Amino acid sequence: MYESFYQYSAKPFQVSPDPRFFFASKGHKRAMSYLRYGLSQGEGFVVITGGVGTGKTTLIRSLFSDLDAADLLAAQLVSSNLQADDLLQMISAAFDLPREGRSKGELLNQFEAFLRQADREGKRVLLVVDEAQNLPASTVEELRMLSNFQVENRPLLQSFLLGQEEFRGLVQSPQMEQLRQRIIASCHLQPLDQVETRGYIEHRLQRVGWAGTNPAISDDAFDAIHAISQGVPRRINTFCDRLLLYGFLEELECLDADAVDVVRREVLAEQPSAPRAAASIAAADDAWDEGEEDQQVPTLTVPRHQRAPVTELEKRVADLEYVIEALEKNFERKVSLLKSVVQSLKSGL
Repeated sequence: MYESFYQYSAKPFQVSPDPRFFFASKGHKRAMSYLRYGLSQGEGFVVITGGVGTGKTTLIRSLFSDLDAADLLAAQLVSSNLQADDLLQMISAAFDLPREGRSKGELLNQFEAFLRQADREGKRVLLVVDEAQNLPASTVEELRMLSNFQVENRPLLQSFLLGQEEFRGLVQSPQMEQLRQRIIASCHLQPLDQVETRGYIEHRLQRVGWAGTNPAISDDAFDAIHAISQGVPRRINTFCDRLLLYGFLEELECLDADAVDVVRREVLAEQPSAPRAAASIAAADDAWDEGEEDQQVPTLTVPRHQRAPVTELEKRVADLEYVIEALEKNFERKVSLLKSVVQSLKSGL
C-alpha cells in the first residue's frame, strides 16, 4: 500500500525474518563471528540467546544464505516444549528421514547411519534448535547425547541453540555441566542502542530504495522510535510499518516526532488495558496543556504495555504506571518551560 506511494521496491519492515535485511550491529556482528567460528571448528554447541524479537532467527538465516549448501546439511528445529522421547521424531522430520512406525531405537540407528553417510560424502551436519528455552532439561541432555556420534574422534553432528534469556539459566544449572563443557562459543544479543536503531531503520529503508527524502525522517522521530521500541528490532519493524502507513494515509513527505506520537497513541489504544489508560492520559494532557499552544507531547515508553496483562490487578497497575509516567513527563516539561520563562524575565531586568 505505502510501497507505491513512497516508491519502494518492497516492504522494508516486514516482521518475518529475511536475510536481505540483516543489519550488522555491534552485537549481531559479534554473534555472527561466534557462529562462523563454531562452523570452522565443526564440533560442539554454539549458544545464542536474546530477548524476544532481538534477531536470533534473522541471524541464522543470514548465516545460511552465505553458506555453501553442497558441503553442509543443515536443518532448523523450532521447539515447543519438546519432550525427549519426541526429539528424534522431530529431528528425523527436519532432515527428511522416514519416521512412521519406527521405535526410538530404530530412529537412533537411522540417524547415526545418516550422519555416517554424510561424513563419507564429505558433508557436515548442522542442527539449529530455535526457541531452545522451551526445551525441558531432559531434552537438552538428549541433544548432548546425540553429539557423541563420532568417526575417528571426529564429531558427526554440530548444534546451534537459539533461545531467550531464560535458556541461559538452564545452561548454567548444575545438571548441565556436561553440556557446558561442549559449548565452544556463546553470545547474548542486546537491544540496539539509539545510534544503532537509527542505522537499522535507515539500512532497511535503503534496501528498498529509500533516498532519504521519501519520506524524510527527523532526528527527533528517530529518537522517539528508539524510546518506544527500546531498540528491539521486531518492535522497530512493527512500529515503523505502522508509521509508514500513517504517512501514506496522511500523504506526509516528512515523518517527525508528532507523527510518531500519533502512531504511538494508536498502537497503545489497541492494547488490552489501553482504554482506561488512554482516557487518563488524554485528561492529563488536557489539564496540563490548557491554554498552551505549540507544545510537543512527550514520547512515553511503557514496557508493561508491550504485553497483554494477565490479571485485572495487573491491568490496573499498568494503567497507573502509565498515567504516573505521563504526569512525570508533563511535569518535567512544565518545569523546563517555567525555567525558560524565569530566565527570560531575568534577562529583561
